[in-house]
Amino acid sequence: MNKTRIKLLDVVALVVDLPEYNLWRGQVGTVVELLAGGAAFEVEFSDRHGRTYESIGLRPEQIMLLNFEPASPDSASEMVTA
Repeated sequence: MNKTRIKLLDVVALVVDLPEYNLWRGQVGTVVELLAGGAAFEVEFSDRHGRTYESIGLRPEQIMLLNFEPASPDSASEMVTA
């Protein structure tokens, strides 16, 4: 499922439900460790106060990489209408 290489500290989202851990598709976590040479990942899920509520090893097909790109100043000026 993932063609992009996931790295340490990347932000990822679950693409599967894991009810045994009370984790659900769409929940966002951070990769905190690469396991088995990058074949699996330790992903930490935290609340809005930064407290970890779950840390679990996941396979690449269970997560997707989230990309964040800042808007360029040019694109912001195109959005303003006269």
